[in-house]
Amino acid sequence: MARILVVDDEPSFRTFAALVLEIAGHQTTLAVDGLDALDAPGPFDLLLTDLMMPRMMGDELARHMRQRDPTVKVLYLTGHPEELFKDERMLFAGEVVLKKPISPELLEDTVSLLLSACIAHTVAAAPSAER
Repeated sequence: MARILVVDDEPSFRTFAALVLEIAGHQTTLAVDGLDALDAPGPFDLLLTDLMMPRMMGDELARHMRQRDPTVKVLYLTGHPEELFKDERMLFAGEVVLKKPISPELLEDTVSLLLSACIAHTVAAAPSAER
């Protein structure tokens, strides 16, 4: 069982992610933004964070979390993945970016692979409805 910190300013997404992860057997702690997350009692195996949030962006939160624990894995779930790379930023080992919306299966599979170190980093979009 992994300890996962879920950080998103959208209550419906926090609830969705927590439900998917808890059904998969993980323990979740929820936070409404980066500042709230920094007060959460850790340590955590995985930080699941939105990128665009008020008061603190997800990538800034990830930097703070990695200063506390360099082994924490980071999963960015965002509707705007291009924002993460606008300054030609590279992902660190143990970081993954997925574009919202996301299916429960993709969330569960990505978390499992990230925690087991089977993937180092990737950027993925939700499957397109267009064919």
